[in-house]
Amino acid sequence: MSEYTKITESSSLYDHLEKMEISQILYNINKEDQKIAAAVKNVISQISKLVEGLEQRFYDGGRLFYIGAGTSGRLGVVDASEIPPTFGMPHERVIGLIAGGDGAIRKAVEFAEDDTEQAWKDLKEHNISELDTVVGIAASGTTPYVLGGIKAARENGLLTAGITNNPGSPLAVAAEIPIEVEVGPEFVTGSTRMKSGTSQKLVLNMITTALMIRIGRVKGNRMENMQLSNNKLVDRGTRYVMDSLSLSYEEANALLKKHGSVKEAIESNRK
Repeated sequence: MSEYTKITESSSLYDHLEKMEISQILYNINKEDQKIAAAVKNVISQISKLVEGLEQRFYDGGRLFYIGAGTSGRLGVVDASEIPPTFGMPHERVIGLIAGGDGAIRKAVEFAEDDTEQAWKDLKEHNISELDTVVGIAASGTTPYVLGGIKAARENGLLTAGITNNPGSPLAVAAEIPIEVEVGPEFVTGSTRMKSGTSQKLVLNMITTALMIRIGRVKGNRMENMQLSNNKLVDRGTRYVMDSLSLSYEEANALLKKHGSVKEAIESNRK
């Protein structure tokens, strides 16, 4: 492993946190959080490379896999789980895998992240192929579960990317597309659930949102393919149909219920 500066473990810019007033704690956390968007802006070119690589693979039937441990793994699972209801994609097109399995989403599984071979085993359970893309998420850039999975995926011809908060980390070196978001030291030293985790969430939002737009899951600026899985979404869908077809709320709602999706309701009426 080459030497590099592990920024995520460097000392906080603040000290004696226990002596701060509540408002001072919150102000300083917010002050640090304001650095995150600028750090993400610096890696947009790398995010763009990943989305470009994903686009054609998705058209060809490929899938996107996230692999991570702890907070990073949970963020990948969250992003993947939101794609079906938001964009109407099948659950198996974007998949989040976390070290320790689904049980680790709620409760940490001791030493699960230390197995360098488990991620590839988890991926093979999904009949992984060269059409698929694997994105490793690890603030430290050293998580064995993630590193092992990325190395194996790349060796087997898959497109790989690594989201890390330590430039020059082993994950950045191992992945074909390194996405190195340098947010600086955490407010609480080493607590990567804070700025590092927030930056990862922003990057994941950008990856899947841009991809879904590019493959036609958004029309104009609206989620025409969203699942109508609760009353809030039915109301939102009704308003989409209203605005698109200049109908009353009642007419739009009836049309939406008849066809079961915003896209089909709009297209059927226009035909």
